[in-house]
Amino acid sequence: MNWLCVRTVLSVVTLVVLVPVGAASQDARRTPWGDPDLQGTFTNKTITPLERPEELADKEYLTAEEVASQEQARLDRNERLLHAAPQRTVAGGNVGGYNNFWLDGGTRPTGRTSLIFDPPSGRMPPRTSEGARRKEVHDRAFPVDGPFASWEDLELNDRCLVWSAGPPMLPSAYNNNFLITQTPGYVAIYVEMIHDMRIIPIDGRSHLPANLRQWHGDARGHWDGDTLVVETTNLRRTEANAAAVGGDPVLLRAANGRTDDTITVTERFTRADGDTVHYSFTIEDPTQWARDWSGEFPFVALPSEELLYEYACHEGNYSMTNILGGERELERTAESQQ
Repeated sequence: MNWLCVRTVLSVVTLVVLVPVGAASQDARRTPWGDPDLQGTFTNKTITPLERPEELADKEYLTAEEVASQEQARLDRNERLLHAAPQRTVAGGNVGGYNNFWLDGGTRPTGRTSLIFDPPSGRMPPRTSEGARRKEVHDRAFPVDGPFASWEDLELNDRCLVWSAGPPMLPSAYNNNFLITQTPGYVAIYVEMIHDMRIIPIDGRSHLPANLRQWHGDARGHWDGDTLVVETTNLRRTEANAAAVGGDPVLLRAANGRTDDTITVTERFTRADGDTVHYSFTIEDPTQWARDWSGEFPFVALPSEELLYEYACHEGNYSMTNILGGERELERTAESQQ
């Protein structure tokens, strides 16, 4: 991402064993009006990758020793980078992004080798021919090194429009905190990254007409026992960004609704204990993938002293003006040499 947001509070996430939905307590706490209570301030940060590394093959879970080893390796890396010599930008070179100090992706794995658990390979299913075509269109539309004729040549996350609110609500490199609140008939999820708010009706209303599209789609929820099930359709798309979900985990996180009208995302939220909400998702789009695929990971409650702070993205997004200003300067230089 090309903007700066400072987290003032960092936290260490403890390992949470993922529990099946059916294992939720029969005595789940309730709201005053009787719904299962999912409310709280949580984080979903983890170092577990979206897709299982190929070298792990059919290994689904880590041992306790492997979990401890991965955590220590991440802590050692953070300490090493904290004291590393700075890498200065050279004239005409790539200015790069954040150094490690500004990142807060967590230090612990979930216990799985990937967030994806279905297919059993822990990896996304193959693309269809149409899905491959859309990925190619996307890559041509958003080249990393430009040219940047206007702001529309930059990804939506670079423009401070959408990022990790989902669906699905995948972990990012930082700002992985969010607040869940409930009222009769609604569940709201306030996301720290880009201060997005997902408002989910749970009163049985129908989805919006198919021609009404939104970046985060049209979410409708209902209770299945103690589990909140949220189905999202009507995700906004353009031909250029239609392939953003899939293939590349970064593009998947950045996509947030930028796909076609055949996609459905189903999420499940279950209170596992006082400090944990079990989260899972399934993505269905037969035009892009050979089969559906699903993932899961825990939402872990933040300590009571940790709050969600303002995410000033547009206010500090100097990259937009610098990128576009630099492109105009390159154009002037090229014209002067003709």
